[in-house]
Amino acid sequence: MNTKDVIQQLEEGSTSMKRSPSESPSVHDTGYHGDTDHSSKKMRIDQGPSNEDDPAPKGALSINDTLFDDYNEESDQDWEEGGSYSDSDSDLIEQGFLSHPAFAVDDEGLDDVDVDGYDDESQYQVSWTSYTEEESEQLKKDAREKGLKKFIDKYIHQDGVPVAKMLEAFGIMMHPHAATLATDNELLPILRKIITHHLRKRNRLSTVNTLEDVTHLLNKAKNIMIVTGAGVSVSCGIPDFRSETGIYSRLQEYELDDPQQMFDIQYFRESPEIFYSFAKELYPANYEPSPSHLFVKMVENKGKLLRNYTQNIDTLEQKAKINRVVNCHGSFATARCVTCGYKVDGKEIEEYIMAQKVPPCPKCPKAVKKSKGEDDDEEEEMKGVSIMKPDITFFGERLPAEFDNLLAVDMEQVDLLIVMGSSLKVSPVSEIMSQIPHSIPQILINRTPITHMTFDVQLLGNSDDIVPELCRLLDWDLKHPKLPGGGALSEESIRLSREGEGDIVEIVDPDTKEVKHTEHKIWKFWKDGLYTFPGAVIDPRYVNYER
Repeated sequence: MNTKDVIQQLEEGSTSMKRSPSESPSVHDTGYHGDTDHSSKKMRIDQGPSNEDDPAPKGALSINDTLFDDYNEESDQDWEEGGSYSDSDSDLIEQGFLSHPAFAVDDEGLDDVDVDGYDDESQYQVSWTSYTEEESEQLKKDAREKGLKKFIDKYIHQDGVPVAKMLEAFGIMMHPHAATLATDNELLPILRKIITHHLRKRNRLSTVNTLEDVTHLLNKAKNIMIVTGAGVSVSCGIPDFRSETGIYSRLQEYELDDPQQMFDIQYFRESPEIFYSFAKELYPANYEPSPSHLFVKMVENKGKLLRNYTQNIDTLEQKAKINRVVNCHGSFATARCVTCGYKVDGKEIEEYIMAQKVPPCPKCPKAVKKSKGEDDDEEEEMKGVSIMKPDITFFGERLPAEFDNLLAVDMEQVDLLIVMGSSLKVSPVSEIMSQIPHSIPQILINRTPITHMTFDVQLLGNSDDIVPELCRLLDWDLKHPKLPGGGALSEESIRLSREGEGDIVEIVDPDTKEVKHTEHKIWKFWKDGLYTFPGAVIDPRYVNYER
């Protein structure tokens, strides 16, 4: 294989505008991710005795040795595998970034490179002078300050720096012949992945450590970007996919090789009836928005929401009347024919979804094919051809252009990032962090910690318990029937927030400086940037881990 073939093959394996099986198309971002061993012991931030009917009962916030048997959050998997973040060359190769010897960084790797019969690298001269170590460090710093897109635009598109030269600045050395043969277009996808990998190593902002800091940011921010995933919809009753009773567990009757075939576009064309056998369980007509959804709407009502990027396909954002929303993985809001592209409002196929029937395209003629039977006049309907499909992004389909277009605009304005109920393992939403300058404060609200990216403050627990507490601190009157007393500022909600089993806080009179009373909070402060609330699930090693 010659070097150009190598580069092209590597490029094709590294980038795709289509969904790959590693990207979840689920109703939220908790889709199947392959076999994972979750047998190691986890800590449960519980609130009292075990309750089989409620996997996250309210009560104590103390860490104990209780096993959380149904723990299945991929974001905490890093800790099971050692918890270390590596930027080594071997680590990059293992992750598939540099999967061929053409990107070897030592002389031994060059021995295996076929460069059309020539092994003497002295025969090839690149057209640039490599960066010094100091220049390379400055470039890495600039990438952190600008974010991926602005960095690429400045140095590659505007300044015309060869991509192979920029790869060297990030520690990726190419054989000279490979560097001279490969075009910038071939290498640019590789550079994007390498820089994204580098940008994950963000340092926490020293000025953002506490709940008070978070509420101060919420008060002063004018362009808040909120990324939402499964955690904001779980309390609504939407089924998951990977648990023992999830949707994937009930698909064995269809004898599938991989549960993800349920969201594969080619498989849908061949057997659409399987998708429509369970689609009604995901359909938004069955569910109402959670307090977390209404929190996002409240941020919008206050003129602070830049955009809500959601991984969920349940369209509960629309039910909550959130206007500035991007459905990154599509939704049930609209549907279209897989053959002619005829588009309709999602309501027009609701009857079929609820009846578990395949909706035909009203515009296409019924497609037929000759049967293999002996009678040539015998015909049967072709399956999966002229049928309607909700505008959910299936494996093998292109992602909505809206995501890239709006993100390019929003990253110029964002002044605060909040991630709610997502492990940030699924593309394209997982790429948002690499686009935002490291100087922008970043807050996580999730049941489990995220260890492959760095947030300034992680508020761990049930999203529907955390956002009302933030609203109480902000004096925002969040209303929802599931909240005690119907709202975050109701007497019942305020009383319960002071009668938790977390930290004991002394309330001091601002004038006399004397302690007025003590309150038992629903949260526990572990260290700068780490709080736990009801429902948090955390590995013991994380508490003592420093990014």
